[in-house]
Amino acid sequence: MFRYRGLIDFSALVAEAGEILQGDSGDGLRSLVLPGLQLCWAPSTVDVAWREGLVALATGRARAPVPSSMGEASRWIDCYLRHQSRAADNLGGGFAAIIVDVKHRVATAFVDRFSIETLCYRFVDGRLEFSDSASDVPGSRRELNTQSLYDYLYFHVIPAPQTVYSDVLRLEPAHLLTASNTSASVSRYWRPEFIDDDSRNLPGRLEEFVETVRSCVAQEADEPATACFLSGGTDSSTIAGMMTGLRDEPVHAYSIGFEAQGYDEMAYARIAARRFSLIHHEHYVTADDVIDAIPMLAGSFDQPFGNSSVLPAYYCAKRAKDDGFSRMLAGDGGDELFAGNSRYAMQMMLSLYRFIPRSVRSSVLQPLANRSSMFRSVPGLKHIGGYVRHAQIPMPDRLETFNLLLRIGAATFLDSDFLRGIDVERPREQQQATWDAINAKSLINHMLAYDWKFTLADSDLPKVRTATALAGLSVGYPFLGRPLTDFSLRIPPRWKLKRLKLRWFFKQALKEFLPTEILRKKKHGFGLPFGPWLVGHDRLREFVEDSLDGVAARGFVRPQFVSELLKRRIPEAPGYYGELAWILMMLEQWIRSHQSLPVSSMRRISDQLR
Repeated sequence: MFRYRGLIDFSALVAEAGEILQGDSGDGLRSLVLPGLQLCWAPSTVDVAWREGLVALATGRARAPVPSSMGEASRWIDCYLRHQSRAADNLGGGFAAIIVDVKHRVATAFVDRFSIETLCYRFVDGRLEFSDSASDVPGSRRELNTQSLYDYLYFHVIPAPQTVYSDVLRLEPAHLLTASNTSASVSRYWRPEFIDDDSRNLPGRLEEFVETVRSCVAQEADEPATACFLSGGTDSSTIAGMMTGLRDEPVHAYSIGFEAQGYDEMAYARIAARRFSLIHHEHYVTADDVIDAIPMLAGSFDQPFGNSSVLPAYYCAKRAKDDGFSRMLAGDGGDELFAGNSRYAMQMMLSLYRFIPRSVRSSVLQPLANRSSMFRSVPGLKHIGGYVRHAQIPMPDRLETFNLLLRIGAATFLDSDFLRGIDVERPREQQQATWDAINAKSLINHMLAYDWKFTLADSDLPKVRTATALAGLSVGYPFLGRPLTDFSLRIPPRWKLKRLKLRWFFKQALKEFLPTEILRKKKHGFGLPFGPWLVGHDRLREFVEDSLDGVAARGFVRPQFVSELLKRRIPEAPGYYGELAWILMMLEQWIRSHQSLPVSSMRRISDQLR
């Protein structure tokens, strides 16, 4: 369900339009109509204002350097009157906004730095049609894009600017869209500028960091009925602890556990709850919960979405809503600002390979690693060979070494007719273009900025945004506040990752604040034991088999591979191949929720879209 949608026919816009028609559209929605412009929105989450020849629609919370008591849309009109296309340059927070200059027949749309909020659009024949939901952009034919379906299988999401629909685009983070009667163009209004070599005053910077985190938490926890997610990791524990220091009453925190060995992190959440005297709400998700929630969860996204931690995020949010809360705080962004993921350390180790003399690499190490069977089988030599083979791969391709689709092979996995119309290089080209556009001298900062796009904007933030919205809550991300983001840009990379120690600076700053056990734990989050459940739960297995049979019948996955996946691969390696079963299941469930005909009545998608 969309929160807003609209269309602008620039040729029909009239400067002196007379009275603006507004009213209720049903289902709690409001509408605005004038010549050449139609808007429809949910007033609980979207604000609309009009004055001085401008109409503004805004959602989210744009954070300006100077607070204002005006409504969200009115503040956007003020910003636009002062700064025009640079209206978003000095704003933080999460927002999507579109401003229509009726007199000059121009519209400008903005999305925040991380795509906390989202805007989808199409521009055809002098008309701009838009919505927060790709599925609800007016005028769209809603034809599925086969290339985007391939991209989904590669990334497990569909990265912006593409969407699952052939005629709809999504505005990327930190971008603006300018449209008129004759054209539409997209440009970036903000690029991170990293300062790599400022190592002054470590003690003072550590103190500044703590105060900045506290300030960002206070800003996002500005509603009384605010709770928080609690995984037991450093980010969620920090937010819960900071909230406790800001409030007189106890803070409520929500955690998810799993009755599966190696997946349950509840013990760490309990440590944080004891440390900060939280009112701790625990919920254990089961395989039956998956079956009950998946059709609804898959259908709530505006395109296929394969991040499995959406399920625990939804159950956390649902419990908080049932308990009377209206807002939750999430820890997303801490890893990507301060180097908290193990892949950062791994890539730093691999990058050291370049310091070996080139002659030794090309004449000795690479021939042995690539051709000698000893360097693939003998203990010790096997690890050296693996290191050399991985280190040879340039960035960012090296990040996809264990990509499911690449490891299995597209020809093994996908239907040959479906593959015939696919550019299998497009995902890699998109990754390379993103990598090349980043202005960072160090590998660590380069990877962080890269992850702001592919990990945060395209995956983690849509996950939390959709899960909380489905439960009826708003969500805040303290670590993505502009003060903290800007602060992270000034921290040298050797403080973020020091001698392969993840988020060293972060942990140094909070070593007296967070429990030692949490500081030392390995990152896990709300990982779902889907593969192990598939092996031991008959009802879930039947549900997944039905979904995978459906996705094969649509003509883009080989039926033989589906059979092999279920009968051999998942039992042999449930943790690895369970992820593939999940993304295929979610694809089929999404299509079923967004298509009116059953599989048996549909033309094969590969034939339909060729």
